[in-house]
Amino acid sequence: MDNNAPLFIKINELIKTNKRITVALDGNCAAGKTTIAAKLKSMYNCNVFAMDDFFLRSSQRSPKRLCEIGGNIDYERFAKEVLFPIQTGAPFAYKPYNCQTQAFDKPVNVVPTLLNIIEGTYSLHPYFGKYYDLAIFLSVDANEQRRRLLARNEKLYDRFINDWIPKENNYFETFNITEKCDLIF
Repeated sequence: MDNNAPLFIKINELIKTNKRITVALDGNCAAGKTTIAAKLKSMYNCNVFAMDDFFLRSSQRSPKRLCEIGGNIDYERFAKEVLFPIQTGAPFAYKPYNCQTQAFDKPVNVVPTLLNIIEGTYSLHPYFGKYYDLAIFLSVDANEQRRRLLARNEKLYDRFINDWIPKENNYFETFNITEKCDLIF
């Protein structure tokens, strides 16, 4: 993706409004959301928030919650600790949840920037409402997705294929996520 890509053109247009901008990068796992978010961070010196920091803690993983579409993230905590505070423009802190250690990492102190990026599957969960100025969906061919997932983490590959991808696809379809996006890549 070069600097003339529609994503950068649209962000540049939004920045000209001089108001705080929140962009969501949702889509398939291994589609490049984290990579694009990192590029945006380096280009615009903006904040990036990862939905991966808001997976459910063990104590929250009830059968009822895990059956809920999009319920495998702590969307309530994300809204309270990140999404709502961004809108105020005041500094805030949030606690990333680390799935590997099953504990919270040290709090991250944040000063909202003009541009704030939310990256990760479930970033357009309907619970959040209309907080985004720009919604992006990134997709990847199933074969390429499998190749990337295998290269990323061979130990978790089966879990991605049998658990996480079906849940993501159910979320995309049930909530018509692509139809809510301004740009699709």
